Amino acid sequence: MNSVAWRMISPPINKNRRALVMVLCWSLLGAVPTLLSGLLVAVALDRGFLAGNAGFGLAILGCYGASLGLGAVATRQAMGPMAVLAEAVRDHLVHQVVHTSLHTAVSAGFAARTGFAARIIGQTETVRQILSNLVMAISSAVLMTIAACAGLVALVPAMVVALVPIMLPAGVLLVRLSGVWRRRYEKSLACEEELAAELDLVLAGTRDIAACDAAGRAAGDTDRRLRASAEAATGVAGISGARIGVIGLAGHLPLIVLLLLAPVLVSRGALTVGELVGAITYLATGLEPAWRAITELLGNQALEVATVLARLSGTGISAESGGSLEASRYDLALRGVTFRYGPQSEPVLANADLTLDEGTRLVVVGPSGIGKSTLVNVFAGLESPEAGSVALGGVNLRDLRTEWLRRSVALVPQEAYVFAGTVRENLAYLAPAAEDAELVSAAAVFGLTELITRHGGLDGEIRPDNLSGGERQLITLARVYLSPARVVILDEATCHLDPRAEAVAEEAFARRPGTLIVVAHRISSAMRAERVLLMGAGSLVQGTHEELLHGSADYARLVDYWTRDGGTVAVD
Repeated sequence: MNSVAWRMISPPINKNRRALVMVLCWSLLGAVPTLLSGLLVAVALDRGFLAGNAGFGLAILGCYGASLGLGAVATRQAMGPMAVLAEAVRDHLVHQVVHTSLHTAVSAGFAARTGFAARIIGQTETVRQILSNLVMAISSAVLMTIAACAGLVALVPAMVVALVPIMLPAGVLLVRLSGVWRRRYEKSLACEEELAAELDLVLAGTRDIAACDAAGRAAGDTDRRLRASAEAATGVAGISGARIGVIGLAGHLPLIVLLLLAPVLVSRGALTVGELVGAITYLATGLEPAWRAITELLGNQALEVATVLARLSGTGISAESGGSLEASRYDLALRGVTFRYGPQSEPVLANADLTLDEGTRLVVVGPSGIGKSTLVNVFAGLESPEAGSVALGGVNLRDLRTEWLRRSVALVPQEAYVFAGTVRENLAYLAPAAEDAELVSAAAVFGLTELITRHGGLDGEIRPDNLSGGERQLITLARVYLSPARVVILDEATCHLDPRAEAVAEEAFARRPGTLIVVAHRISSAMRAERVLLMGAGSLVQGTHEELLHGSADYARLVDYWTRDGGTVAVD
C-alpha cells in the first residue's frame, strides 16, 4: 500500500490497535489446523491405517477434526474486532473526504455536485469492504502459508527446491501484470467519475437542454461516457483474467510436480505413503488456497483499495467537470480546428483559423447545411474539435471552469424554451438577482410590455402553449439579455420575428457590452453587422457586407438568393 493510501487510513487504525491485534491473534489460532493438517494425516496413515491400527488412525483424524473446529471458532471470533476496525475506517474516510470536498467547493465558489457526493459514498464503501477482507484474509492467509510451508518442509524438505523456481517467476509476472491492472483501474475510476459528472449535469440542466433543443446532444454525450466506462471496465476485466490464470497455474504446479515425482520418491524410500498424502494435503488444502488468497488480495484488492484511496485523497480538487480556470477577457479564437461528426464523414471544419476580438459584432452566413450551427457550437464549447484548439480570452475552453464558461457564453437556438411559471421566473431564469425594474426595462426593450400586462404583471402565470413562436423567442432573448453572459450567440434565434422586431433585438444586443455572434436568418442581419463571416466548403472568409458583396462571388450569389423573396428567405 502506497504512502498516500496509508495516510488516508492510518488514523483510525492507530486509534483501534487493540482491534487489529485481536484480529491477528485470532487469525494465528485459526492457522493451527493448517499447520497440523499434513502431519496428522501422515501419522494417521503411517502409524494407524497402514500399520493395521485403525483406532489410532481414527483418533488422530479426530484430533485433526477438533483443530478444524478450533479454527472455525477463531475465525468467527475475529469478525467482531474486524467490524470495529472497518467501520472506524469507513467513518473516518467519509468525514475526511466529504469535509475536504465541500470545503474546496465553497472556497472555489461552486456547489458540490450530487454525483460527486454519490461517488464519494460508493468509493468509501468499496474501501470499507475491501479493507475488511484484506485485514481478515491476509492475516489468515499469510499465517496459513507459513504454517503450510513449515509442515511441508518438515515432511518433504526437497519440495523447497521445487517451490522456488515455480513461485519466483510467477511472482515477478504478477508484479508486472499488477502495474498494468492498476493503470487500467485508475482509468476505469476516472471514466466512472466522468460519467457521474455528465449525468449530474444532464439532470441538473434539463431545462437548459430543452431550451437549447439539445436532447440529442445530451444523449450522445452520455452514450459516449457510458461506452468509455464500459471499455475501461472491460480492460480491467481482461487483465484480471490474465492474473487469475497465472495465480492458478502457479498454485497447482507444485502439486503436479509432487505427483509426478511421487512414484520415484516412494519407491526409493524418500517418502512414506502417509508423508506423500500429508504433503498433498499441505499443498491442496493449505498452500494453494493461501497462495491464491494472498496473490488475489494483495494483487487485486490491495491495489484496488490503494488506487481508490489515492483518488479519494484528491477529490477536493476536481469537484466539477471541466477545468479550473477563468478568463479575464472575452476574445475568441479558433486555431487549426477540425471537426467532423464521425470518423468516416467529411469535416465540417477543416484546419479552421478564426479570431474575434472582444466586443465584435459578427454575422455568420452560408448555404444551408454548410455547418454554421456547428461552428457556433464549437465556439460555445458544446462540441469538441478532433484537432486544434478553441480559446476564450486566451484560455483553452477545456481548461475553463464549466460553470464559469456557461455563465459567460450564452447560445440561443432557433427553438425558444419558455416554461410554465410566472413571467418573472422566465425572465430572471439566468439572472435570479435581477430587480423588478431591470426585468420591466428588458421586457420593454424587446416589446414585451403588452405581454406582461396581458398576463397580470410579473407574477402572472405563463402557459407556453398559449404563446406564439415569436413571443417565446422574445422572452428567451430578454432572458439572455439580462444574463451575465459576455458572449452571446444567436443561432437563428429570431426566425419567428418580423424583420422590424428582429432588427430591434439585434440592435439591443449590439448595444449590450460583450461579443455578439448572429447566425443570419435574413440578409438584413448581414447588412447591419460590423463584420460578416461567409462559410463555404472548407473555408471561412471575413469582411464587411460591401467587401464581400464585391469580392466574393459566393456571397453575391447568396445575397441574390436571399433577396429574391424580399430578404426573408431562410438559409437553413
